[in-house]
Amino acid sequence: MERDSSNRRRSDGGSSSASAEGTRRKRVKIYSDSEDSHFAIVYSSNTGESSASVERGVYDNFRGSSMPSDDDVPKLMSADEECNFDEKHDSDISEVDDLVVKMDLTDDLLHMVFSFLDHPNLCKAARVCKQWRTASAHEDFWKSLNFEDRNISVEQFEDICRRYPNITAIRMSGPATYQLVMRAISSLRNLEALTLARGHIMDNFFHTLADCPLLRRLSINDATLGSGVQEISVNHDRLCHLQLTKCRVMRIAVRCPQLETMSLKRSNMAQTVLNCPLLQELDIGSCHKLPDSAIRSAVTSCPQLVSLDMSNCSSVSDETLREISLNCANLSFLDASYCQNLSLETVRLPMLTVLKLHSCDGITSASMAAIAHSSMLEVLELDNCNLLTSVSLDLPRLQNIRLVHCRKFADLNLMTLMLSSILVSNCPVLRRINITSNSLQKLTIPKQDSLTTLALQCQSLQEVDLSECESLNNSVCNIFNDGGGCPMLKSLVLDNCESLTSVQFISTSLISLSLGGCRAITNLDLTCPNLERVILDGCDHLERALFCPVGLSSLNLGICPKLNTLSIEAPFMTSLELKGCGVLSEATINCPLLTSLDASFCSQLTDDCLSATTVSCPLIESLILMSCPAIGSDGLLSLYCLPNLTVLDLSYTFLVNLQPIFDSCLQLKVLKLQACKYLTDTSLEPLYKGGALPALQELDLSYGTLCQSAIDELLACCTNLTHVSLNGCVNMHDFNWGCSRGQIDNIPAVNTPCETRLNENVSESSEQSTRLLQNLNCVGCPNIRKVVIPLKANCCHLLFLNLSLSANLKEVDVTCLNLCFLNLSNCSSLEFLKLECPRLTSLFLQACNIDDEAVEAAISKCTMLETLDVRFCPKVSSMSMGRFRAVCPSLKRIFSSSSTMLP
Repeated sequence: MERDSSNRRRSDGGSSSASAEGTRRKRVKIYSDSEDSHFAIVYSSNTGESSASVERGVYDNFRGSSMPSDDDVPKLMSADEECNFDEKHDSDISEVDDLVVKMDLTDDLLHMVFSFLDHPNLCKAARVCKQWRTASAHEDFWKSLNFEDRNISVEQFEDICRRYPNITAIRMSGPATYQLVMRAISSLRNLEALTLARGHIMDNFFHTLADCPLLRRLSINDATLGSGVQEISVNHDRLCHLQLTKCRVMRIAVRCPQLETMSLKRSNMAQTVLNCPLLQELDIGSCHKLPDSAIRSAVTSCPQLVSLDMSNCSSVSDETLREISLNCANLSFLDASYCQNLSLETVRLPMLTVLKLHSCDGITSASMAAIAHSSMLEVLELDNCNLLTSVSLDLPRLQNIRLVHCRKFADLNLMTLMLSSILVSNCPVLRRINITSNSLQKLTIPKQDSLTTLALQCQSLQEVDLSECESLNNSVCNIFNDGGGCPMLKSLVLDNCESLTSVQFISTSLISLSLGGCRAITNLDLTCPNLERVILDGCDHLERALFCPVGLSSLNLGICPKLNTLSIEAPFMTSLELKGCGVLSEATINCPLLTSLDASFCSQLTDDCLSATTVSCPLIESLILMSCPAIGSDGLLSLYCLPNLTVLDLSYTFLVNLQPIFDSCLQLKVLKLQACKYLTDTSLEPLYKGGALPALQELDLSYGTLCQSAIDELLACCTNLTHVSLNGCVNMHDFNWGCSRGQIDNIPAVNTPCETRLNENVSESSEQSTRLLQNLNCVGCPNIRKVVIPLKANCCHLLFLNLSLSANLKEVDVTCLNLCFLNLSNCSSLEFLKLECPRLTSLFLQACNIDDEAVEAAISKCTMLETLDVRFCPKVSSMSMGRFRAVCPSLKRIFSSSSTMLP
């Protein structure tokens, strides 16, 4: 049945193919063949159809160029071979009947599809079938050929020219360029563009150019022209574009009545004769051997010239430029850069729109009078004009001006309503700038150390950058205030303007202000209701700051250590950082949306200031008052005005009574009391006896003086805590949750189910209270000797336990079902370690005095352990690593002293 079906498909395919041949192959049949099969290509010509057999691999080498290499060029095959093409493929098709795919594509549709393919892909398409082979060889796709950097023989090239006589564009390069191009000229009468490079083009080539009557564009690059003695003559009646760049030739004569553009850039001829009445663009840049008289004669013979590039032609004089201005009335583009003899003082170019004069040492302030006569000028570039001292221009159409690295330039005066871009940079003696423009939107004048006077009348100016203008004084503020010359200004950068001492801005348009590195500023007064961003980094001498009003959403004044007076009125501000303002004594903060206030290390901040702030900022959620010793009970009583307060940091203060906090902060979740050494053992009794702060989750008592019993009762009774830090508590001794001390057995139960995997004491533990503690830090507690956390302690939620740097810790016995991180690093006295933590994934024992047997026993019941750190453990040998992996197969990483990490 399958064989009959296969034969039926083959029969159908054959009849379909035959039918398609009868109607000029209106349908195509595509067969997927094996990788090692061979294909053929047939190229159509107007005399008939010839064939070429090319292996599949040849086409794969056809990449990145428009024409094939020596091996890629098709070779002729016999008629018998072409006739056998279908027979060979019929046999191949019979082997892959199941992969037959039928597609209906007319010749016209296929032609349209192939028009989007480049030459390499056309060659690949030719391997599919006869119809595609013929369609891909259509002359419409092979009118522009690229032989650059390809090795092709004269015979192969002639064969291609015979097949495609209507080629219109050819590119070629290399030693054989001359022979190939001569064949092209003799056989291709429809050539319109010819590009040659890196060869020796003899005189005969230029004499035969007339044989290509349709030639419009000729480009020769990096070639030797002629014999080097005779004059090269380019004569063509219809040539429009000529490019002879980087060519080695003695003399050139060009007589092309239709020529529009010509480039002789970087060619080394000594004489040029032009007879091109319609020439509009001429580039003779870097033609160093052309004398002044030759340039004058050549350019003045082109009365229609619009664009002239004679940069790096050092011999050009003012007299030549004056003759050019008289004979080329339409000249609008002139690049005379690096022409050292030009001063322009006697030259008038009224139609000029673009003028480039880079590194022209003859250009001085007197030259500006001549430039001022170019009333149509739009672009002016004066970079590296070392003798230029001042520029004063009134040009109504000027849009772009550049003045970079002008060493003696001191004064700029521009009056141009259409100016849209200006770049002034690295002019070390520039002192005065006066600009009037209705179109300028961005002004960048950085690193002008001598600039002292700035006058702007720019109605559309939005961005100004005056970075590192060290001589600018306080008067610059008047320019950018309301009523000044820049009513639309949005962004102002005054970074590192070290002469600014008092900055005052009153602007309704200013959005961004940067004063970074302005170290001399002592007074800052901003009345900018739309100001959204201000940078004050490095303003370390700022003493008085007023922001009334501003549109800031956040502000960091922690980098202003000398700030003593602050007033802020910011209706949209949500975050304020005053960290490190150690001398701040007077602060008025009116920010009704403020949610975060960090006043750390504000040692002179008083209760009165805190009380006023809580009244004007009732939405504060996070309040950091670390190292604010002047804050006392009166200030804390005002916290009742902050009903949303959830984070309170009073570390390193002299507090004795926490009752105002317990009474006022009912929503408090985080309380930090690090190093509050004046707190007594009874200071926290309301927490674990009176049920104060019911929402508290995180408590930090690090470096405090609370006794062991107070800590035990706190841990036993405050089961709602999730994070507890007791780092550096010297009064902590044994940490034993298995004894009756701390009234563990009498704690009310919390209805949270506890997962039990161990059989020991399961029934007993289920009757005890469940702690919500997740993270316990006891780093650097020197007097802890023993830590015991049994199953009945009900620490079902404990995930992280850090006991590192506890030098006297000797015994650790932890049974915790969900613990995943345990750090005992630098517990140098550790001798006994017992762990029943089935979910522990990371165990750190760095620099512990424990032996490898104890480690092996400890990790044997940690079935999910992945990381073990035993570096610098003197009693753990590298030979034990294998045993560790044997007892704990889940281990992925072991850090030991012998190897940084053992996989």
